[in-house]
Amino acid sequence: MIFKLPEIDRKETQQNVEDAIESYRMALYTIPEERLPKVTATYSLVPPSNTNGFHSSTEDIAIDQADKERERIEYVEKFRKAINRLSPKEREAVYLRYLGEEEMFDYEVYNQLGMSEWYYHQKFKPRIFYKLALALKIEVYKKKEVQ
Repeated sequence: MIFKLPEIDRKETQQNVEDAIESYRMALYTIPEERLPKVTATYSLVPPSNTNGFHSSTEDIAIDQADKERERIEYVEKFRKAINRLSPKEREAVYLRYLGEEEMFDYEVYNQLGMSEWYYHQKFKPRIFYKLALALKIEVYKKKEVQ
């Protein structure tokens, strides 16, 4: 038996990856600098006690804000891990194109990396998007037509 990966919708997957990159950039701006990108798990043998059922609206807002910050930190960590799964040259391309102080244009990236325009656009960049999409679990598969 041969495993055959379903065909990926290139355009929608690329859009999802570009949206994820933008979300990552925005999350970095909203997380306090001392919290970047360090996330460590804490464990306790004592189960949490939920004896106080009353929460004021101020407590609810504070809890909601803490949850949102935790979600942003977890997203940044997930994205960082996905980027680190790329090859060094692929990571450099992503950093140059999307994550640096100033985003570069594609032609600047492929010139700096020493590759042809055709190779960059036809092979290299799509492979980066596929890898990131699979690592972040945001790939979009083409729908099979029902006959």
